[in-house]
Amino acid sequence: LRDNRIELVRASWHELSISVSDVSLSDEGQYTCSLFTMPVKTSKAFLTVLGVPEKPQITGFTSPVMEGERMQLTCKTSGSKPAADIRWFKNDKEVKDVKYLKEEDANRKTFTVSSTLDFLADRSDDGAVLSCRVDHESLNSTPQIAMQVLEIHYTPLVKIISSNSWPEEGQSIVLTCESKGKPVPEPVLWTKDGGELPDPERMVVNGRVLSISFLNKTDNGTYRCEAKNPIGRNSTEYVLIVHDVFNTLLPTTVIPSLTTATVTTTVALTASKTTSATAISTRDPNAFAGKTGPDHALIGGIVAVVVFVTLCSIILLGRYLARHKGTYLTNEAKGAEDAPDADTAIINAEGSQVNAEEKKEYFI
Repeated sequence: LRDNRIELVRASWHELSISVSDVSLSDEGQYTCSLFTMPVKTSKAFLTVLGVPEKPQITGFTSPVMEGERMQLTCKTSGSKPAADIRWFKNDKEVKDVKYLKEEDANRKTFTVSSTLDFLADRSDDGAVLSCRVDHESLNSTPQIAMQVLEIHYTPLVKIISSNSWPEEGQSIVLTCESKGKPVPEPVLWTKDGGELPDPERMVVNGRVLSISFLNKTDNGTYRCEAKNPIGRNSTEYVLIVHDVFNTLLPTTVIPSLTTATVTTTVALTASKTTSATAISTRDPNAFAGKTGPDHALIGGIVAVVVFVTLCSIILLGRYLARHKGTYLTNEAKGAEDAPDADTAIINAEGSQVNAEEKKEYFI
C-alpha cells in the first residue's frame, strides 16, 4: 500500500496493523495480509465504505404564498451510499402522501434521493413548520434535518360579538368586530342598512368597537362590519332588534276577587209563616292563588249545596208531620158539632172507643 493516508500502527511476527485516515469511497475494496513463510499464508477482508448523505435542502418555496395556491416543496440530498431515507413532518406530525425519487450519482457508487410534498396552501398552515428529515446508517442515529416556516397570506376573517344578547330600550350595547388576516387588516368600516351610521353622537366607533347608548326602536337594523387587506376584503352582519321594556317584566300575580255563593230557600212551616235560610261562603280577598292551596270557591259551593239539601230535607219532613197531625185532629173532631157535651161528642165521633185500638199518635 503506497498512500500517505495509510500508516503502520504495529508490526511484529504475530501482528501487522495499519490505519487509514480521511476515508473515501476509493478506499472500498478487498484487503490482503500475507505472511511470507514456506508456504506463504494469506488472509483477506473486504472493506465497505458508506457514503454520508449531504445536508438536505428544501426548494420550491416562495414567500409569501397566497391562500388556495398549490405548493410543491422538494427535499433533496446527495452522496448517500446506500440510498438515504427522506421523511416529511408538519409541526412534528409526519406527512405520508409524498413522492420519493432515487438516482445514481456520476461515480455510480452513491445516490441522490429527493422527496416532493404537494398540497394546497391554507390559512391554517400559516406559521406551520415543515421539516425534511434524512435518515442513514452512517449518521449514527442522528438524522439531518432541513426546516421551512410557511407564510400564507389570506383575506380577513370577520366576526361580530355583541355585549348584550337581549337589548332593551334605554340600555346600551357594544359590538366588537374581530378581524383576522394576513397581512393584518386595516381599520374596519361600520355601516347600518348599507349607509353611514345615522346618529354619530350615540353611535361611537373606537377602532374595531361600535358602542350605541340609549337604545330605541330607531336603532333597529342591520349593522355591517367590513375589513380588508392587500389580499382582499370580507364582511359580516349583525341584526339589532331593540325590545320593549315591559316585554321582559316578570309575570305579575293576579289576586282573585271575593267569591260569594248565596243560596236562599223559603220554607212554609205553617199556613201563615215563612222563613228563609241563606248560606254564604266567602273567600279571603288577601289570599293568593297557589298551585298547592285549596280552592275556596269550590269549598264554598260545596258547603252551600250541603246547606241547601239539609234545609230542603227539614222542610219536607216538617210539611209531612204537619199534614199528618191535622188529619188526626180532624178525625177526632168528626161528629162533635151536634153533641151537647164533650162526652156525647166522643161517643158520637167516628173514632169512638170501639175503634180505639186503630188510633195511633206520633210524637217527634
